[in-house]
Amino acid sequence: MILLFTDFGLDGPYQGQMKMVLAARAPGIPVIDLMADAPVFRPQEAAYLLAALFPECPEGSVILAVVDPGVGGARPPLACKIAGRWLVGPGNGLLEILVRRYGVEDCREIVPEAGARLTASFHGRDLFAPAAARLALGDVPQAWPEREFPRHADWPDDWAAVIYVDGYGNLMTGLRAASLTADTRLKAGWQEVEKARTFSDLPKGQAFWYENSNGLAEIAVNQGSAAQMLGLKLGNPIVVIPS
Repeated sequence: MILLFTDFGLDGPYQGQMKMVLAARAPGIPVIDLMADAPVFRPQEAAYLLAALFPECPEGSVILAVVDPGVGGARPPLACKIAGRWLVGPGNGLLEILVRRYGVEDCREIVPEAGARLTASFHGRDLFAPAAARLALGDVPQAWPEREFPRHADWPDDWAAVIYVDGYGNLMTGLRAASLTADTRLKAGWQEVEKARTFSDLPKGQAFWYENSNGLAEIAVNQGSAAQMLGLKLGNPIVVIPS
């Protein structure tokens, strides 16, 4: 299957145009919207989010990941094989955390097909989608040269910051819950919150943090919005208070 991870949203033509290319180039290959509302223009936040979603992606799948504020610029277009899955996307740090945690088996720079249209502003449709389709069909073009993966070594392994705010107002952080103890408190905005197992373990309106279904430390309010209550938004720092 081909899994789409983008900041395009489902409104407008962009996600649909990419799917159209994939259906034409790789007919019969399922195309799944893994995430269409990744942090807009924020490859660093998106990198930690993609790494959290990655373990559930089946081995052998192709992940088409596009959070690309530098589209048309100097960042390289990459196809990287990581833990048995091909990832296609911009070399702007979006794949950094995955490469750091799993290593990279193969890294190539995507070369546009001869005669193909390549607009400056929509590489998702014109460059990355055709590349993902070829990989899904088992074709790794010899014309794509091998290259070293461009690193972002200054990014932390776990990031104490808000990387995503969902529709409920829950705040996903770039911290893997396994890196924290049960007694760890997180200072989120003006309030320190303790760990709980799940929403229903606490009274309505109480803030807490918990290990979400993708293994991240997430700050939430039982039947409420943590973003609204704590006054936090994407990119805001979180303070870890060890036990």
